[in-house]
Amino acid sequence: MSNSPKDEELKLQGPMFQGLKETTKAECVEADDGSPRARREPSRQCALTRTVLPKSALIRFVADPDGRMVPDLKAVLPGRGVWITADRASVTLAEQRKLFGRLLEKKAGRSITVEPGLADRVEKLLADRALGALALAQKSGRIVTGFAKVEAAVGGDKLVALICARDGAQDSLRKLIQAVKRRWGVSYALPLFRSFDTAELDLAFGRTNVIHAALTRSEKKSDQGDGGFLNAAGRLQRYAGARANTDQEDPERADTQTD
Repeated sequence: MSNSPKDEELKLQGPMFQGLKETTKAECVEADDGSPRARREPSRQCALTRTVLPKSALIRFVADPDGRMVPDLKAVLPGRGVWITADRASVTLAEQRKLFGRLLEKKAGRSITVEPGLADRVEKLLADRALGALALAQKSGRIVTGFAKVEAAVGGDKLVALICARDGAQDSLRKLIQAVKRRWGVSYALPLFRSFDTAELDLAFGRTNVIHAALTRSEKKSDQGDGGFLNAAGRLQRYAGARANTDQEDPERADTQTD
């Protein structure tokens, strides 16, 4: 018995698919007259789960000239690709089930090698892209650092997202979450990214001991944007299984806990 539209929608609920919607084949192509009225984000089928998802919710893998599987994050490399849901668990399971070799070896007419640690390499590439975008946002003047400045930004009207080192003190994190809740009424009003440690943030910003940072909105006409940080960081956190919201913990309950 086929699933109802409601059942299909329920498949995509949860942090990893937040803001995403399953796309039908008809929605993935332009109208016959070439107008963009039916244009949606292209979709692909996950080779592991057989679920059709927007390309942004998937990662494409291809074999390099030596037959080694590599992640194609921009989905531009030549050759036949295998699309896998963009989370660490799915990539790990696809490797364990030897899915890449089964799908590509027969068509490619050569052996396919998946070197151990594929899921780790994907996460490293996603992190490098997000940190590179963060550095661009810093050059654009969109970043403020330091607990006091970040807390002050929460009370303003230009704050876009919070960035906190994952090895930072939990007490200061709770204070920022509480400040967000006081300002907007809910703790999850802004994206909160905690995918980087202090050393990674130091390198991205070109300074030392960066634990708290904020991405702000610019009113300059010459502003170059956030360098793609929001998209890259959100993709990284969805992949790693972290929640890209400030409701990672309840600040009211957290106040009763010790670090």
